[in-house]
Amino acid sequence: MMLPFVKSILPFLETFTLKPNPQEQQITVPKTPLLVRSLLRAGSISADQDRLVLTVTVPVEKRPGLKFFVVVREEGVAAVIEGMAIAGYAIGAKNGYFYVRAEYPIAVRRLRLAIKQLEEAGLLGDNIFGTDFSFRCHLRLGAGAFVCGEETALLNSIEGKRGMPRPRPPFPAVKGLWQKPTIVNNVETLACVPYIMREGAAEFAKHGTEKSKGTKVFALGGKVNNVGLVEVPMGTTLRELIYDIGGGIPNGKKFKAIQTGGPSGGCLTADDLDALIDFDNLIAKGSMMGSGGAIVMDEDNCMVDVAKFYMEFICDESCGKCSPCRIGTKRMLEILTKITKGQATLEDLDKLTALAENIKNDSLCALGQTAPNPILSTLAHFKDEYMAHIVDKKCPAHVCKSLMQYHIDKEKCIGCGLCERQCPVNAISKTDYVAPGHKLPSRVIDQSKCIKCGMCMAGCKFKAISKQ
Repeated sequence: MMLPFVKSILPFLETFTLKPNPQEQQITVPKTPLLVRSLLRAGSISADQDRLVLTVTVPVEKRPGLKFFVVVREEGVAAVIEGMAIAGYAIGAKNGYFYVRAEYPIAVRRLRLAIKQLEEAGLLGDNIFGTDFSFRCHLRLGAGAFVCGEETALLNSIEGKRGMPRPRPPFPAVKGLWQKPTIVNNVETLACVPYIMREGAAEFAKHGTEKSKGTKVFALGGKVNNVGLVEVPMGTTLRELIYDIGGGIPNGKKFKAIQTGGPSGGCLTADDLDALIDFDNLIAKGSMMGSGGAIVMDEDNCMVDVAKFYMEFICDESCGKCSPCRIGTKRMLEILTKITKGQATLEDLDKLTALAENIKNDSLCALGQTAPNPILSTLAHFKDEYMAHIVDKKCPAHVCKSLMQYHIDKEKCIGCGLCERQCPVNAISKTDYVAPGHKLPSRVIDQSKCIKCGMCMAGCKFKAISKQ
């Protein structure tokens, strides 16, 4: 049985006329503000060169990678394959490659089924619609390496090599997959191509800003009431995304920051809530669009700890090919760890800033070049928190375990002993003090034994335990 989303495109494709000159077909897409830099570059390749078509990259980040399921679920698979075939025709390519994480079994299964059914229907394969145009789609599975989001590392991975970036030039449009001209686009770009071909560039350009047209899918998460995948027109403000669509911050907490662009992005603050979401605007504010990650943080988040979290991820995912990224990110993580433990000095802060700038300028690929973004953006907007960790040896958000303690308010404690029973290391004991109006002695925490697991605070029904 044919998949519904494959069957749905048959009427359009059957009436789609392949023009004798592919360049005539290509003109329709670049006239839109859709980002087709690589398509245009590949279009400049001389006609006698043997071309390979685009590789579809699937983001391999933890949360933002969810956006692929917007394309894969229901009707999306056929739209991407159709967009790939149109792009292949536009540049004279005969092969297209999907690069998908092996951890996405549903996506892999649906892609394979869709490719098979389109081949059986004569929409992929040799001599499509009885013309000289032949196009085949192939599927390659990746191991989930974050660095393979970089186009040349991705190409190496498809070739069966270790996913490490290549020096450029030559660019993939000149020498790419197996040393043949290749263009690389993501699923969102290709999914837009059939719509533009069918409805026209003007219709597509109705949505968005002057320089960024169309819509964008975000994986909205973190401290927000409505989490999940949302599609918004370019030019939507962060305030609309967080409060109108996301439903605001839970429990009446105060908004603190939003991290856009995943681990390589930056933090935007309350001052940026009315900023328009588009590619250029986010970059100008020290962040990026990336693959659509949007993590909301409230007043309970420590921004130094946030920077440390993302740096741990970057260190794990660095391929190790260039020393600025391989060694520099480790050194930045060490300094951030010292800061969160209250062991750093102001000299360490200066070193962190200098390291971040050098790594940004000297790394081989975009992973290393954008790795310092979380540090630089949090330093720019929340330097007071860094200073509190270093000078005052305190974490204002009470997140960093080395700089916080749990305390029991002896006046509020009714002596029920629930916290004492919850404690896994027996760090809580009775005192001789009985608060006025209570019958049982209050409890106290032995800070030398406390491992700061938070079990006591979570179990207290009378809010007698707090973090300080």
